[in-house]
Formats: sequence, C-alpha cells, structure tokens
Amino acid sequence: MLKLHIMSVNIPCLVSHNRRAFTTLKTQLRSFFASSKTCNPKNFKDYESIKQEYKPEVPEYFNFANDVLDKWSGIEKAENRGSNPAFWWLSEYGQEVKWSFQDLEVHSKKVANVLSDACDLQLKDRVLVVLPRVPEWWLINIACIRTGTILIPGTTQLTARDILHRLQASKAKCIVTDDSLADAVESVASKCTSLKAKIVVSKKHKQGWINFQDLFRNASDNHRCAKTKSVDPMAIFFTSGSTGPPKMVLHTQCSYGIGHTMNGRYWLDLTPSDVIWNTSDTGWAKNAWNSFFAPWIQGACAFVHQMPRFEPKIILEVLSKYPITTFCCPPTAYRMLVQNDLTSYRFRSLQHCVTGGEPSSPEVMAKWKEETGLDIYEGYGQSETVLLCATLKGMKIKPGSMGKPVPSINVQIIDENHNVVPPGVEGQIAIQMKPVRPLGLFSGYIADPEQTAAVLQEDYYLTGDCGRMDEDGYIWFHERSDDVILSAGYRIGPFEVENALATHRAVADCAVVSSPDPIRGEVVKAFIVQNAAYTLADPDKLIQELQDHVKKVTAPYKYPRKIEFVKELPKTISGKVKRSELRKKEWGQS
Repeated sequence: MLKLHIMSVNIPCLVSHNRRAFTTLKTQLRSFFASSKTCNPKNFKDYESIKQEYKPEVPEYFNFANDVLDKWSGIEKAENRGSNPAFWWLSEYGQEVKWSFQDLEVHSKKVANVLSDACDLQLKDRVLVVLPRVPEWWLINIACIRTGTILIPGTTQLTARDILHRLQASKAKCIVTDDSLADAVESVASKCTSLKAKIVVSKKHKQGWINFQDLFRNASDNHRCAKTKSVDPMAIFFTSGSTGPPKMVLHTQCSYGIGHTMNGRYWLDLTPSDVIWNTSDTGWAKNAWNSFFAPWIQGACAFVHQMPRFEPKIILEVLSKYPITTFCCPPTAYRMLVQNDLTSYRFRSLQHCVTGGEPSSPEVMAKWKEETGLDIYEGYGQSETVLLCATLKGMKIKPGSMGKPVPSINVQIIDENHNVVPPGVEGQIAIQMKPVRPLGLFSGYIADPEQTAAVLQEDYYLTGDCGRMDEDGYIWFHERSDDVILSAGYRIGPFEVENALATHRAVADCAVVSSPDPIRGEVVKAFIVQNAAYTLADPDKLIQELQDHVKKVTAPYKYPRKIEFVKELPKTISGKVKRSELRKKEWGQS
C-alpha cells in the first residue's frame, strides 16, 4: 500500500516535469529548424549586394496585367506548371478557390469586357471598389489595370457619408460593392452626378444595379489590353489627414507595378514556390502591396482568408494547416497572437514573418521568436510610397527599428530647414528626390495642390513622420508630426472623428488624439466639452451614446475608445486646439 501511495504521488510530478521538458525541447527544436529556414535569403546575397544589382528600368509603356501577370501565364503554359496556384482563397466556411495565372488571365479579361461594354468605361475613368476579401476583388483590380481605368479601393467599414465623399471627390463613374453596402450607396447615389454604373457582387438581383455574376458568366474572354504609359494613372488611395477630409493619393502604372519589386523580391524574398498570406483589409494600400503586386511580381501565390473579423485562433489554425511560407500582419495582430499558447501549433511551412503599419514591440517580437523560432522583419512605407525602410534577411534585427533605407531610396532625417541631422538626433523622415526622383513615389494629391506642394518639395518628399537614424543607419520611428493616429494598423485622422462628434448635440467642442493601449499600440481618445444641457447626464451612458454615434456617422473603426469630459480645451491665441499638449498628457510626457 505504501509503494502504491508513493507512486500515486510521484507519477503526476514526473509527468508534469516531462511535459515541461518536452515543451522546452519542442520550442528549442522549432527555433532551430525555423531559424535554419529563414537565415539565408533566396533572391540576394546581402544588403550591400542589392545596391549593386537592383537598378530598375522604367519603360515608356507599361501595364501590370499585360507585362507581368500575362507573362507568368505564358510561363505556366510553356512549363505546364501546376503545383502552386497564383491565387488561393479560403472562405470563412472552408470553401476554397484556387486560380493559376492562366485562370487569372482568362477571368480578368472577362471582367475587363464587363467594365468596357456593360459599364461603358473608358481609359482613365475612375472605379470605386468597396468589397470584402472575396475573389472578385482581385479580378476587378486586374480588370481595371487591363482597361486603363483607375481603381479606388474602399474598406467595407465605410458609411454612406464616407461613400458620398469618395464618389463626389473622385468623380467616379462606376462603383462596385456587395449586398451589405448597396443600400448605403443607393441612399447617396442621386447626389453623385458623375456616377453612371453600379455593379453589385451578389447572387440576388437589385433594381438599378448591374449584376456582376450574370455578366461575368456570359462575358467573352477575348480582350485586348489597353496600351498604357508607365506614367499613366493606375490607382487612387484615400488616406487620412489631421487637418481635413481624407486625401486622394494618386499612383501610376509603374509606381506600384514596378516599384513593389523591392518589396516582393527582397523584403518578402518571394519565389514562385512561395505562398504569402497578408491579413490586410482590401480597402488599404497594404493589401495592394502584399496581396497583389509584390507576390505576383515574383510569381508567388497570394493566399487570402475571407475572415470578416480578426480571430487569433483562426489565424494560428490556418498557419498550421496550409502551406503558407510567408506571413504578413500588423504589430497589433502579432501582439494578440502571442497571447495564445503557440506551442500547441506547428507551423510546418512558415519560413518568413514580416510586419509594418505601426511601430513594433520588442517584447512581442521576442515572444514570437521564443515560441515559434521565427524572427519578425519590420518594414516601413506609406500609401504615398512603396517600401522605404526594412530589415532584410541577413541583416541584424534591432527590435523596435524599421530597419535600414532600402537600396535605391535615399532616406534622410532632416530638421525644419531641411538640413540632414546627425545620427541620434530626432527630425522628420524625408525621401531625397534629387538627382533622381525615386520610383514608387506617388504623383500627388488629386485636386489638392497645396497639400501636394507641402509634402513634395524641391529636394525632399516629407513623410510627416518623425524619427532618428542611429550610427548603423537604422531608422527609428518616434511619432507622426501631423497628429494622425496609428491604431492596430489603421491610420485615423483626428479631424474625421472630431467632425463626427461635433454633429452630436451633447458636444460643444472636442479634440481627438492618440492614447497608449497595450493591445493596439495606440487608440483614439476624445476630449469633449459638453453642451450645458448635457452636463448632468450619466457619463457612462453618454460615452456609449457618443461612441455609437461616431460609428454611425463615419467608419466604425474610427470611434473613440476613450472619452474624457473637460471644461475647456487648450488653444492657441488664434483659437486652434493644441493637440500636442493633449497628446503629451496622454503619453505621460508633460
């Protein structure tokens, strides 16, 4: 009996000890094998070698659909390639769509005929596309390039008011959306005189709308690609600003179509055997970066999960189940992923992890490395640019740094007089435009010459971001100089949120700034001066009412997660709100 009693006590202890030892061993082995997969670049020798070999040429005529996608389609035909798709889509219910480059060519030519024939769109006409992560989004993107029409992506979180602004500002002649936003479009369409065609991606038919599925099913795949010049307009991205409504960023056929070569070939280090999953929303430039141009420049597979909501467990399960070799998501997503037990997942194919959109947390990077054995390589760019800075394979990783300026782009830290500052001194991050204007830089803000002139100056493009360069040439982000809030990968202009709040009767005055958050990095905080009639209202109920109000007036992701009621706001003599004072207070700098 005594012996059995001893065994009953010691066996659980032994099992517990072995489990811990096994977990430790598993982590060490995972780290060893993962590091052996990621340490060696596939497309280059080292950072210095890229400077010598990367010399992009810009032809007079260029069209990404014809000169890149169709070339890969031709290679597939010649080599009878079929092992890796070009596009791999997974629905939230598990259905899959796999398309080769040949499939993309045929399908997108049919969509191009829909745009040209049924919608009567001509070269340089503008098309607003507001769709979730569905395969049609990618086909419509390619079709716009084929026809020379200008694509304008929009997030599905846009409200009717947002859609109205985008249609009126862009003078778009066509809008493509689905059932979820068709009614919102319908409510404002009469105010948009330029709008001629409305396409709905739906199994249902809607009066006054062109049904995408019907026309696609019957369209011809015989289409001749538009002959576009490299400098012709290709896409417009709306980007948030601090002092006005979203600005329209114009990119050309080559600025993205050729400019993302640095991104795909060197930062992502993609080859035709790779599968990249970028979790970005279709409305953002980052989706164009890493779910469209960069992978297909390299002939790699763009993997897409429909995923209506961010679900860490789903992401980890997909990374375990599917042969994804390269993973891209914002720092906030990694922060949420490492809160799970990563040792219970095995990422058999994953070799390379990248991030961007906001500053990374060294603690999160260390935790991800500890649990998966994989480093996270940070990159930096804007809607107005392509990749500007990055940590590439083979480079020393400095957690928290954006890496070094990519070869071919001269990134400097300058003061208010445009003088380059010494290493370690903070200043504005700027891109030198002389003697050669960098490939990948936007053309300007449409219908906004003052804002364009403010950032595209004679010698530099001013990013509006503040940072410093260390002795080794690494760039460290400090803050936005124009108050734009970077929250969970979203860029949110305080002006938009303040405008939404101002339409509520309880708000006499308000100001919006960033506030620190352990998960999202920073969130929107509103300081509100109440109207006298609301001073006795229940604060908690009023906060909820104001948050719901903002969600209805503008895109829901912009709502203030924090609200503080104040008697007055700090202002200058001329009456401008001193957002910098409020922001410093939030970040404990005052």
